[in-house]
Amino acid sequence: MHVVIAPDKFKGTLSASEVADALAKGVRAAIPHASLTLRPVGDGGEGTVDALLLAHGGRVTSKRVSGPLGGLVEAPLAHLGDGSCAMEMSDAAGLTLVDPDRRDALASSTLGLGELIAAALDEGERRILIGVGGSASTDGGTGAAAAVGWRFLDADGGELPLGGGSLKHLARIDPSGVRPEITAATIVAACDVDNPLLGDAGAARVFGPQKGASPKEVEVLEEGLATLATRIREDLGTDVAELPRAGAAGGTGAGLRAFFGAELGPGFDVVAEATHLRDEIDRADLVLTGEGSLDDQSLAGKAPIGVARMALELGVPCYAVAGEVPAEPGALKREGVLASTSLIEAVGSERAFADTAGAIAEATKTLLRHMSEGSGRRRRPWRF
Repeated sequence: MHVVIAPDKFKGTLSASEVADALAKGVRAAIPHASLTLRPVGDGGEGTVDALLLAHGGRVTSKRVSGPLGGLVEAPLAHLGDGSCAMEMSDAAGLTLVDPDRRDALASSTLGLGELIAAALDEGERRILIGVGGSASTDGGTGAAAAVGWRFLDADGGELPLGGGSLKHLARIDPSGVRPEITAATIVAACDVDNPLLGDAGAARVFGPQKGASPKEVEVLEEGLATLATRIREDLGTDVAELPRAGAAGGTGAGLRAFFGAELGPGFDVVAEATHLRDEIDRADLVLTGEGSLDDQSLAGKAPIGVARMALELGVPCYAVAGEVPAEPGALKREGVLASTSLIEAVGSERAFADTAGAIAEATKTLLRHMSEGSGRRRRPWRF
């Protein structure tokens, strides 16, 4: 029997790779003869680089870049075995890099992300995958663009300060100093949301409050992004206002498209393609996935449901292990999750939180044994 293990992270507790290791331990306890392929997944947020490294191998270098509010942070840059490189913007411009009491939604910028892209270009990289999610800023990616030579000017020809708070004063975008390597690079952005740039579902109004923006500041950011979209259309001939995923990471999706020529893709789809997940699942007898909470948000298309849908298309059974499973079992089955288990139900909440990895292993073992016993006398019940 061949089992593909493809979980997302248990947010705040275990990375996707750690969850995959715990699931593997449970599989080995239940089915000692099974062969395993570990393919942790992500949606463009935390864990994207780990998933790519596990799939392709490679090496990681560390770069010192500007943090969201200045200062320096260490950000990893992964040079993958397939000849591409990968980075997560949250490592350079992430909300977790800013203390909650220091958050400044108007001044935070994506400058560090651009510096990380520039570092990749300096090392000769021309195929770059960026996990886009978890940002501290709402600057439409202008900070990142400034790091590679784009200039954002006010009516007097002066350069705007960093951050989304100044964008309402944008009068002209100047491309004259842009690094020529940008046009030669292939950049793919794995976006963790599909929100547009503007409006009630846009970057400022949906995500601005999470970054510390007051209601008044949210409207300042909205005005700035609208001004940016107008200038991008008039100065560069690109329309990002209604572009799906343009609102990802405070409008960084829009900036990556306009200033870097990036392709914006759904995070799970981009990671799945880059790790050849479909091919792995097609060779499997069983797929295991999971995340911290398998809920209605998961059913909207988060990574574990992406795994389950892929398995369903290929006719491979898929089971899920999660910290909790509020989603309705029938809804999960329609998406391809044929069976699931909750750590809280399997081992109790105390152990689920105190020893999450051990709890995952035990819950996995119990689930697999139960499903095998329930399958009757068939020797290999897993594959349709």
